[in-house]
Amino acid sequence: MLLVLVQMGLLIVCGFAWKQWAPRHIPALAHRRALTDLVFFILLPALVLDVIWGAPIDKTSLKISLTAFSGLITAGIIMWCLLRFIKTTPEQKGALMLAAIFPNVTYLGLPVTNQVLGSWSNAIVLQYDLFACTPALMTFGILMAHHYGGAGQHKVHPLKELTRVPPLWAVVIALLLNVLHVPRPELVHHTLTTLSGGVVPLMLIALGMSIRWDSLRLRYLPLLLPVAVITLLLVPIAVFFTGGWFDLPADIALAVVLLAAMPTMVFGVVICERYQLDSPLYAAAVTLTTLLSVVTLPLWFHYLPGV
Repeated sequence: MLLVLVQMGLLIVCGFAWKQWAPRHIPALAHRRALTDLVFFILLPALVLDVIWGAPIDKTSLKISLTAFSGLITAGIIMWCLLRFIKTTPEQKGALMLAAIFPNVTYLGLPVTNQVLGSWSNAIVLQYDLFACTPALMTFGILMAHHYGGAGQHKVHPLKELTRVPPLWAVVIALLLNVLHVPRPELVHHTLTTLSGGVVPLMLIALGMSIRWDSLRLRYLPLLLPVAVITLLLVPIAVFFTGGWFDLPADIALAVVLLAAMPTMVFGVVICERYQLDSPLYAAAVTLTTLLSVVTLPLWFHYLPGV
């Protein structure tokens, strides 16, 4: 696991270096958005379509989704209770809630589990994210950001937000093809596989471009430590016991706990900026939890049953 994280860290460093020294005829933010848009609108939907189309969809899929929701709910309840005793502004509360609840399942979880567990885990990652985390983010997460942020004058339609997520459209199409037992032509499979091959390296490079080292300040630490403990320790524990209660197979249980132990989701920065939450605080949470996950993820992988 540690070797895998080091290898991925090199791609993340490449992203950070590209952010610093990319040709200045295009702003660094535009470089990052071009990469993330390419992944979000083309490559990730191709991966989703290819994997979900050929994956077994059964009661285990429902158990994975419910287990993922248990992690989100656990994080939300604990963070909400803690914030009642921590002096923060509404903008900080919204940023901290998002940071604690939503893990970086796709941008980091997919590469990690793919390398450590094998390509079979891609279906688990996509079900964990697209059947639970993303719908929760685009509904409850958006409403929460709207409540705490400074953009309260704008009406929010969570269902409309869901329709603007191409990977979810790919899930719907793939599920229909899967349930109707439509055969997957070899040419289509090969094309989707080729497109999917760019997802992992580009996501890691984009992650490196998204990390903001300048956001780490000592004054943020009292606010960030609870986020780190919840995200990297408490949520995986909750997911571990929930997976055991659902009697998930050992290999799948290992995968979902690793996904629950991922650091804070990068995409939340966009939501913070859109709804005027405390973006620097959220960026600091992403940076700190990502750094700490280099230590916590190998520990989870080493000590979890089924390794």
